[in-house]
Amino acid sequence: MGSLKLSHLAETLIASEIVRLGATIKEKIKAGDHIYNYTIGDFDSSVFPIPAGLQEEIVTAYKEGYTTYPAAEGELDLRKSIAGFLKDNADLDYSPQEILVASGGRPLIYSAYRAIVDKGDKVIYPVPSWNNNHYVHFTEGEHVVIEATRENNFMPTADQIRPHVKGASLLAVCSPLNPTGTTFTKEELTAICDLVIEENESRKEGEKKLYLLYDQIYWTLTFGNTVHYTPVSLRPKMKDYTIFIDGISKAFAATGVRVGWSMGPAELIQKMRGINSHVGSWAPMAEQKAVAKFLTQKDALDAYFKEFKSEISYRLTTLAEGFHQLKKEGFSVDAIAPQAAIYLTVQIDLTGKKTADGTIIADQEAVTAYVLDEAKLALVPFGYFGAGKNNSWYRLSVGCCKKEEIGTVIEKLRNALSKLS
Repeated sequence: MGSLKLSHLAETLIASEIVRLGATIKEKIKAGDHIYNYTIGDFDSSVFPIPAGLQEEIVTAYKEGYTTYPAAEGELDLRKSIAGFLKDNADLDYSPQEILVASGGRPLIYSAYRAIVDKGDKVIYPVPSWNNNHYVHFTEGEHVVIEATRENNFMPTADQIRPHVKGASLLAVCSPLNPTGTTFTKEELTAICDLVIEENESRKEGEKKLYLLYDQIYWTLTFGNTVHYTPVSLRPKMKDYTIFIDGISKAFAATGVRVGWSMGPAELIQKMRGINSHVGSWAPMAEQKAVAKFLTQKDALDAYFKEFKSEISYRLTTLAEGFHQLKKEGFSVDAIAPQAAIYLTVQIDLTGKKTADGTIIADQEAVTAYVLDEAKLALVPFGYFGAGKNNSWYRLSVGCCKKEEIGTVIEKLRNALSKLS
């Protein structure tokens, strides 16, 4: 098998490091370990089920025989409901012709890249971030990587982006950000929009524009005083250059229901539809019909979001407080106060420390392994999201976190840290 020759893409595509970490965790669980698995950007459906009203609508849709091919662009009733939901909740004006539905956010990101990026085109994206490196690889674009820092909550800044916009085809960002759960400030996003507008107005007629891919799949999950901003609401001119990635996977704990949507310029949306139609990445008909109805049920939506956000916020805040307490006790850990999404950004900086048997923890991979072995806590290092391999920050996901286990998790981590010298 080792001599099998396949395409350059297949031969060079990097496997997911998160999947590899997941395999290690599964082996430990098989061996009898109780692992607190906070690596998954998903939900335990016994803790976070999809909204009851949405589930009822899905069952009804199947009973009513909605099991055929949907429209390639998404069913019209769903696109109308999405337009209404966006207008009511995000103050965004999009017509059904400017909305494309697919089986979650991934095929929409893929088709946006495919519709915009040619071989050799510059694609600007920050790290840490989710999967941009793979999508650039798919399209054979030129990686222009910006290393975001703790000082800006790991969000890229206009000053970092500015030197690279000349000749670039795509700027890919996400807010709230996976893996950090942090968001753009109004000022920083406005400055980035101004950069894009200025660059596009300097380009000649017929020249490809610089597009902004704005992944806002977590935008309904903001906490405390955090406000979600969009490029189009801050700078209406950005409607010509922005492709939104959105959907129900995180908003309704519905990662397996597979209904996502993209909003953007009608002509671009049409090209993305063509690409997706050949891939066959439409959302199932019954789920589309169900989401179309559920998005119009304002009282049910409000009640669901109130409860759901409260549960997520409690977990993020309590874990952050636990990390801050450990920091006060002198341990080399930290956490950024949660802003949005289902993620907490935590730091575990143990490189160079000695374990009880005298072994030196040589690098961040060893830190990750130590925390998994000794504290039974599984986290994803930022190195898996494109940041440096020895970046000491991690993504902690609470989608599979039970409230009653948080105290135990912090205590186990405290014990593991106490064994080091």
